[in-house]
Amino acid sequence: MNKENLTKKWLNDALTPAEKEIFEQGEDFQLHRAIVDGAQHFKASNFSSPNDFEDLKSSHQAKKLALKQLYWFKPLLKIASVVVITLGIYFMFFNTNQVAIETFVSQQTSIELPDHSKVTLNASSEITYSKSDWKNHRQLHLNGEAYFKVAKGETFEVFTSLGSVTVVGTAFNVLQRKDYFEVQCFEGVVKVTSGTVSKTLMAGDTFRLLNNEFSQDKLTVLQPEWTQNQSQFKSIPFKIVMAELQRQYDIKIVVQNVNEDRLFTGGFEHNNIENALLSITQPMGLNYKTKASNEVIIYGNSN
Repeated sequence: MNKENLTKKWLNDALTPAEKEIFEQGEDFQLHRAIVDGAQHFKASNFSSPNDFEDLKSSHQAKKLALKQLYWFKPLLKIASVVVITLGIYFMFFNTNQVAIETFVSQQTSIELPDHSKVTLNASSEITYSKSDWKNHRQLHLNGEAYFKVAKGETFEVFTSLGSVTVVGTAFNVLQRKDYFEVQCFEGVVKVTSGTVSKTLMAGDTFRLLNNEFSQDKLTVLQPEWTQNQSQFKSIPFKIVMAELQRQYDIKIVVQNVNEDRLFTGGFEHNNIENALLSITQPMGLNYKTKASNEVIIYGNSN
């Protein structure tokens, strides 16, 4: 039996149980039911009953047409939504005037901030700040290492993933690498906060947080050694030294039979790879060999 005859019998409540099961499983059943249920809310002049089949058919066709129009309109709504979201992201991003300065391996750069404070970035480092809001909030985010000479003015803040530094006008160095946070104060006064630890540093003081262990030290230099193409370390795990060597020379170091947690004191220069490798391996009783693909193997004795 075709759909039209089934629909007529359904309207007249004349379907057999088998026909009723087939009809209710049809794809149009819910639409028929919605139309009839909706018709119950309308009042005729003398009586209330389901529309005849022709009226139902016309209503069904109109409903299908409306659905087709809706399906055609939905892609436009999706496109419009994407456009609105894209424009929102565009205005949100560009209206903040966010400035990002990044250095790559074996690269350093110096910049001047809007208040004439100066920042020198070490290799593989990045700072970000809001140019439009700088007059009200001298704040920036640092990932890596940077040396700051801050012009006097309102509070100047440096945020890192491991801690923050607050100053007014001074010169200081901030180093933030994985599990390693160090602040050196060269001029003025610096307040350092990391977790529950908060310290005020005077000129010549060093704040260090290594593997969640806090320590303080004194400086013997007037500015960071890395700004003079030298990296210096004092009782630092050897793996941190090797990581810095990789950043300064754009090489990959592979270790063999090496205790990477052993503490190292010393340094290396940034403009001669052979001298740098000798400077970090000889004091540790290690050897090295180079490969053509910018790879260096540092190894210890097997016995």
